[in-house]
Amino acid sequence: MRPASLGRIRWGGVHAGIGTLRQYAELGPLHRGRSLQGGWSAIDVMVPQPRGVVAVLTPWNDPIAVAAGLLGAALVTGNTVVHKPSERCPRTGRSFAQLLAENLPAGALEILDGDGLTGARLAAAPQIDVVAHVGSSVTGRAIAAECARRGAKALLENGGNDALIVDGDVDPEWAAGQAALGAYANAGQICVSVERIYVVESVASEFTDALAREAGEWGLKIGPLVDERQRDHVHHHVMDAVEGGARILAGGEPKPGPGTFYPPTVVADCAPQMLLFREETFGPVAPVRAVPDFSTALIEAADDRYGLAASVLTADMAHAQEAWHTLPVGTVKINAVFGGAPGGASEPRKASGSGYGFGPELLDEMTAMKVVHWSPPGL
Repeated sequence: MRPASLGRIRWGGVHAGIGTLRQYAELGPLHRGRSLQGGWSAIDVMVPQPRGVVAVLTPWNDPIAVAAGLLGAALVTGNTVVHKPSERCPRTGRSFAQLLAENLPAGALEILDGDGLTGARLAAAPQIDVVAHVGSSVTGRAIAAECARRGAKALLENGGNDALIVDGDVDPEWAAGQAALGAYANAGQICVSVERIYVVESVASEFTDALAREAGEWGLKIGPLVDERQRDHVHHHVMDAVEGGARILAGGEPKPGPGTFYPPTVVADCAPQMLLFREETFGPVAPVRAVPDFSTALIEAADDRYGLAASVLTADMAHAQEAWHTLPVGTVKINAVFGGAPGGASEPRKASGSGYGFGPELLDEMTAMKVVHWSPPGL
């Protein structure tokens, strides 16, 4: 791996985390309720208050930037926090939280190490008022059920199976570059990675050829997967597609010997029933399905149990409008697989979770609104 690429991968999450903490430090004092027009002699206000104790359960794939958002929003709104980093990346998560805790009042931020059982016990603890979880949908459903049972609030950003639609009127080379960025950045270990690609048949051949070339170049840019379990999971999805009739155009086979590197992979002729299209792969795999037209791509992209994000590459304004109106996801990106204005906040849908995960709206999630009516005595 080239040193410059390694530096970008290693420090990107740190810089994002720093920016997020600064953002919430500035937004915190601006978070407010509102006054209401009642009787002339009365005072009526809506006041946000801390919810209490927030359990923050963060993932291994982005242990600093994700934690910075949830910890920053919870703390700046006056809550106390118990943070459990992922057991698959514990040292980075703990080190970051310790840096924060050292600059806070004693007990404002506690750090808890452990695996999924520890997280389950924390989510079930009667002292916890909010459980904020970023991770798998299976874990998210268990947390939601537990919170519903005891009346706590669940704030969830869970799995995704994000679609990329490539329209027939875009440059296939450019589209392949976007697809590779979306599928291979951070070795595909990003919540909003491109997980399935629908390309209109008129440009499918040129697109897949260009994507295979991109995969070869990305092999020098990415690092390994988090562990052997994840590498085996990714390869199982690829082999399931091959057994179902798909073709590997690049990658598709982990190197023998130690290590968890998985090569950037392109899989063509995919079908909707394949694991690559039905489930979250979370690895450097770009599965491609050619479809007759944009309308078919839109229908198939929307037919999914997840609802995190989607991307559309098109020069047709009508197609872009139709896509963002109809795709049942929290975020739709037109002509860019990553990016967006600072402070943007979306709500995942269906199996991808519920509640805002970023932006000013996250401060609302971390607080409860109280209405106060105050009249003078004797009136």
